[in-house]
This record gives sequence, structure tokens and C-alpha cells, in this order.
Amino acid sequence: MPSRREVFRRVAAAIAVTGAFGLGALAWSSTLLGEYSVMDMGGGNAGHAHVSGSGNSGTGAPGQVRTVSVAALIEDPLRNPDVRVELVARQQTIDVPGGRPLDGYTVNGTSPGPTIRARQGDLVEVAFINESVAAGATLHWHGIDVPNAADGVAGITQDAVPAGGHHVYRFIAADAGTYWYHSHQVSHEQVERGLLGAVVIEPAAPLTDDGGTDVIALLHVYGGQHTLNGRVQDEQVPAAPGSPVRTRIINTDQGTAAVWSAAPFRVFATDGHEVNAPAVVEGRTVLIPAGGRVDVMTQAPAQGSVRLHVGGARSVSIGDPAVVPPAARQPAETLDLLAYGAPALLGFDAGSPDRTFDYVIGRRYGLIDGRPGNFWTINGRLFPDVPMFHVREGDVVRMRVVNDSGEVHPMHLHGHHVVVLSRDGTPASGSPWWVDSLDVHPGESYEIAFVADNPGIWSDHCHTLPHAVDGLVAHLMYEGISTPFTINGAAGNQPE
Repeated sequence: MPSRREVFRRVAAAIAVTGAFGLGALAWSSTLLGEYSVMDMGGGNAGHAHVSGSGNSGTGAPGQVRTVSVAALIEDPLRNPDVRVELVARQQTIDVPGGRPLDGYTVNGTSPGPTIRARQGDLVEVAFINESVAAGATLHWHGIDVPNAADGVAGITQDAVPAGGHHVYRFIAADAGTYWYHSHQVSHEQVERGLLGAVVIEPAAPLTDDGGTDVIALLHVYGGQHTLNGRVQDEQVPAAPGSPVRTRIINTDQGTAAVWSAAPFRVFATDGHEVNAPAVVEGRTVLIPAGGRVDVMTQAPAQGSVRLHVGGARSVSIGDPAVVPPAARQPAETLDLLAYGAPALLGFDAGSPDRTFDYVIGRRYGLIDGRPGNFWTINGRLFPDVPMFHVREGDVVRMRVVNDSGEVHPMHLHGHHVVVLSRDGTPASGSPWWVDSLDVHPGESYEIAFVADNPGIWSDHCHTLPHAVDGLVAHLMYEGISTPFTINGAAGNQPE
């Protein structure tokens, strides 16, 4: 019979061997990231009506036959564009008016880049030239439901455009609203350092001329400098007494932005979708997730001016430019968009989904691409063994998003808008809350729904972009769709 010392020695040896095999398996798994296709990632459950999918291992849905490349999912190539724009990306020093210059990226020599304006129904054509961004670059149209080939995600819908290269994006400006564009190649670094700009799509029918003013308020932090439209200074908006001012607030930062005012205002739109019967907001703060947009309508006062605080550090002054409005204390109470406005029809039956999925965010120690760390998990799995949510065109999809990770995550689904059905079991009671960027706080659980009406392979990730680098990204894949593009291959594609 072995001695107690020998038993301990054998147990210790067994633990060491087991641990070595475990770490070896993790390291082996991480080495698969040398070059990979998203089609080979964690897999998913095809799920039919009322069948849930949580992300099983495998590379495709049962019986799935992939026949169409994402590169073929384009707008009519024979149609002439209504709006044609050329955007040139450069790696250079950015001049930050009111602040200090810093090394970053520009579009047509500035950051933010030029605002693209179109009218609903226009075909927009953007010729993108990478003049000097060494790592390559792309353009992603955040919040615009473009055809998949135009989504601009390196390694999924295209190769990164190398320095000296060019790429053409074409899409229909289908939905009026406020949007933005940014690089989706090494996005955590290129977005932070300025490769971005605004997009405004006007309604097809011009709004009644009420003498109103339309202004953009794009928020971004450059090297610790909080800017509004690229300047470390506030925005002055001259407006006649009583006239309406629509402020399109775009949060391009990594964290949540707060909006408030001492004057009453209305939230007219979230993420490009109009709010039904928006009520007057007083004494409340509006929160905008990273990547999100809110359109706020304020009326210029009969005398003087009012201040709309945007993002905390900056503000928009509306009214008489000769009068400096006082600052207002941020209200402690926030506006609950789940109950704001009046109910309206969704246009589909969210209560009878064809597919239901869970997206449960957690955290644990492990290895990603050979890096040890405390990484995000999706349904208990580390990247790249994360879910692939399989759908068919026309499916009604319902998804439960749960945050068990301890940090807030602004979740962003490409190519679709989702409607929020409930939060922590409380059903929506206001205007349909349509979003493409949704803050999910620690301990919260949301139910969302959408119609799978835009075929392709679409990222579904956290827009705190360093979180996506650390594995908080899954994908939505339509049956019959494939991609020829890979990540970390010869083209150098690194979408996050």
C-alpha cells in the first residue's frame, strides 16, 4: 500500500498533468486564430418556431447549403447613384481646435470626416481611398441597414483596403434618420483615433417649413479631450424665438453619453427611428449608449438662449448668441425609453417567433489568441467558440440578452434594427423602442425582436470596442450565405 506521501505525490502529478492538458488545449484552440473564417466559429442552432438556440458546436445549421457569397449581396449595379462622395483616409496628425493636436486618422483631412447627406430612397455611392493608413481600413455604416457587401467589416464582408487601395460602397438610404460611419478594421484603435464621420438621411418628402434648424452634435474623445464636432468647445446655434431646433446627437465614444437641459425638450428619434407621440421631457437625463444616436427637439426661448448639455463636458446653446445660458445640474432621474411615447404597431408578430436565441454575457479566465486574461464569454464560451445564430430570410427572431459580466455593454447588431420588448420582465409600454445600439447594464436582461430581412453574415458585438477585441462578438448568419474572406490572413483583416 503506498504511503501518504506517495498518494499526495501521485495526486499532485495527476493535477499537474490535467492542468497541462487543459492549458495545452486552450493554447491549441487559441492558435487556430492564426487565420480563420467566421463560418468556422462556434456554430448555432437553426431552431424553428419556438425552438431556442444557445450556440452549439459546429459550423452550420443542419441541412444548410451555402451558395451565395456575401460579395454578391449588393445594390443594383446598373442604377446611377443619386449621391456620390469620395472619402480619403489618412494617417496623420489631427488638429483639434481648442485642444492639442494628436496622431490619428482623418477623412478628407479632418476628423470627424465630412457629413454625408442624402434623401430617403437615394442610392449613395462612396468611393473610399486609403491614402496612408498602414494597417488598412474600411468604412462601416453604423445603423444603416446596407446590403451585406457594403457593411465594411474586414474579414467578413470584404478585405481591408490597403494603403494605396480603394473600395466602392453602394447602398440605398432607405430609412430617414441620424447615423455615422467608421472604420471596422482594427476598429478599437482606428475609431478611437478619428476615422469616422456623420450621416444624415432626410425624409423623402420634405418636412413642413417651420423655420426650424437642424444641427449635428457628434461626440468624440481625442486623447482625453472631450470634443463636440471635433472641437474642444461648445456649439452656438442661433435661432429665432419660438423656432424648433433638432439636435442630432451621435455618441461615437466608448461609454454612455448623458443629455439634459433646464429647458423642456422632446426625444424625436432613437437610432434613426422616429418616436411615436414623444412627450415633453423635463427634469430627466437621456442616456445614449456607445454608437447610439438620439434626436432631440428643443424650442428656442422667447428671450435669451437655452443650453442643451450633450455628453457632460460639452453643450449646445440655442437661441440668442449674444446671451450665454447658464449651466444646468444633471438630473438624477433618467428617461425610461421603454415607457416613453405612445404604443404603435410593430409591423410583425413578435409573440410568434420562428427562432429564439439567448445571448448571455459572462466573464472568466482563459486564453484568446494566445493571450491569457479575464475575458468575456457568450453563453459560457470564450471566443472563437461563441455562438453563430442561424436564421432564414423572413424569420421573426426573438433574442434574450443577459448581462452577468459586471460591466455595462452597448450591444450592436449590424444590418438590422431591433425592437425592445421587455427589460427584466417588464414589458415595453411606450412607443416601439427601435435600436441598433442598446446598453445592457450588469444584472439586466432584455428581450428584443427583429425580422431577418437582410441576408448576409452580420456581426453582433459590444460597441465598447476593446470589449469586442476581448471576445464579446458573435454573428448572425443567414442560410445559403458564405464568405470568401478570412481574418488574420494575407490581407491582414482584423475587424475589431
